[in-house]
Amino acid sequence: MSDTFHIVCPACDRINRLPRAKPGQMAKCGQCGASLFPGKPIELGGERFKRHVARNDIPVVVDFWAPWCGPCRAMAPVFEQVAQELEPAARFFKVNVDAEPGLAEELGIQGIPALFVFRNGQVTSKKAGMMNQATLRRWIAEASRQ
Repeated sequence: MSDTFHIVCPACDRINRLPRAKPGQMAKCGQCGASLFPGKPIELGGERFKRHVARNDIPVVVDFWAPWCGPCRAMAPVFEQVAQELEPAARFFKVNVDAEPGLAEELGIQGIPALFVFRNGQVTSKKAGMMNQATLRRWIAEASRQ
């Protein structure tokens, strides 16, 4: 295992190399100075989504949702709380399927909320529907080990 890992900046999309030995919570982007781990899900779409999924060396957890979806709105605070707890061990994103229908189709999303975990650009796990915090944490931990 390398002494460093790569994290894509959520603000400017620059790839940053971080030492594994230092805590990531305080890490800042070398390009724009933004926090690399804001402790909340980041809204992404299109090419930005693809870059972040492919280039982050930590598990990437994505909530595919839509603003009109009641279960999606109910899942949002759970997803945000777990992001606060688990960053920087994992990266959290939200993708609005209404704004990104091509991406939803490409991934075969048929129901929302749909949660995916990616490692090295590949889907390691996916699950549709709501989860409570404990179930979501456990599911992410299991999917991250794959």
